[in-house]
Amino acid sequence: MTSSEIQLDRRTVVVGAGVVAAAATLTACAGTDESAPAGAQAPAGGPTGALAKTADVPVGGGVIVGDTVITQPTAGTFVGLSSTCTHAGCRVGSVADGSIACPCHGSRFGLDGSVTAGPATAPLPAKPVRVSGDSIVPA
Repeated sequence: MTSSEIQLDRRTVVVGAGVVAAAATLTACAGTDESAPAGAQAPAGGPTGALAKTADVPVGGGVIVGDTVITQPTAGTFVGLSSTCTHAGCRVGSVADGSIACPCHGSRFGLDGSVTAGPATAPLPAKPVRVSGDSIVPA
């Protein structure tokens, strides 16, 4: 074994040790943090895994929470939909005036996920949700 091979092996060991140390540090920091920002956990007093509070979803409108669109077409009726547009896979960008809009190519969907304007031809897939207390949770 030559000295350059030994040096390369030492570098590999040092770099490897650094990667292991960084991974150990990240693992130690990855525990549950009760003070995580809203949206990362259920709202205070709500069930674990809550997507939103019922009061945050307007009647005739909706909210986008991660990969889920939650709408309230009529008072007390909540609908969960995928936030991925069926045309080209973009994330829908807004829910306003009774319509879910995709910013990429202009597709629009009704509050039930049905296509109201193309180029999308397929509705947004359903994501079952239910009300638990004053929160909306995955069903």
